[in-house]
Amino acid sequence: MSNSKVLKEGREFHFTSKDFDRVRKMIYAHAGISLSDSKQELVYSRLSRRLRATDISTFGEYLALLETNDPVEWEAFANSLTTNLTSFYREPHHFPLLAEHLRAIRGKHPISIWCSAASTGEEPYSIAMTVVDALGRDASKVQIIATDLDTKVLETAKKGVYPVDRVDKLDPDLVKRFFLRGTGAQAGFVRVRPELTDMITFRQANLLQSNWALRPPLDVIFCRNVMIYFDKPTQLDIIKKFVPLMRSTGLLFAGHSESFHNADEYLKLRGKTVYELTPKCKMQQSKISESR
Repeated sequence: MSNSKVLKEGREFHFTSKDFDRVRKMIYAHAGISLSDSKQELVYSRLSRRLRATDISTFGEYLALLETNDPVEWEAFANSLTTNLTSFYREPHHFPLLAEHLRAIRGKHPISIWCSAASTGEEPYSIAMTVVDALGRDASKVQIIATDLDTKVLETAKKGVYPVDRVDKLDPDLVKRFFLRGTGAQAGFVRVRPELTDMITFRQANLLQSNWALRPPLDVIFCRNVMIYFDKPTQLDIIKKFVPLMRSTGLLFAGHSESFHNADEYLKLRGKTVYELTPKCKMQQSKISESR
């Protein structure tokens, strides 16, 4: 007798607790995302679209397809379960701190920044605008890498085109300097100016994997509102992989609801959800830089 139960009657697709548990295990193994019991409705809603798109009639059949390691469907599966909530200058207290840090290291070495959860692009473009305002002509010497697990949002980010209401709350002077307003068929939209898009390299990366194809040392890592989807052991594993990539003076920007007390061997809180390396890690990274 099966111990699996239907989670809700009257749905378009049969969805059981066993199906939900399989989804949880699969997305955790693939991307480190830890889904709580409260995410059952979200999982059903988002994956139902994949069942319709693939013309599959049950969740059991769909999950069996994933178990064949179909690369196209795995990408769609991961995209479906990734949450992408973002905005320009989200958590605005971070950007003056970023500007201050950039001015402090200006001219000392080439500057590299990694935005590890780029979503639809608002965060890396906010970083780029901060770089321009902080460094002026030297901004062109700054490398910004923007990555995300979700390939669909990265396509939006690369285009840099947004509904005009996405910039309504920004300073009008900022919009004038960094965005082009659409006309004709593009009325109601804005496009990020080419000088910003040229500063950023967008590509796909899975934080759970070990090879992010990044060249250290990094001066800044933005990893905001991502760790909340991981359990504590996964968070620590990722932080331990961040450390060797960071310059001894590097900063890690986290989300407002994230804290890394379990990583105090590696990170020290410098300001509001801004971390620096511990003295021990700074010394190690300085030695590595000297040997490069």
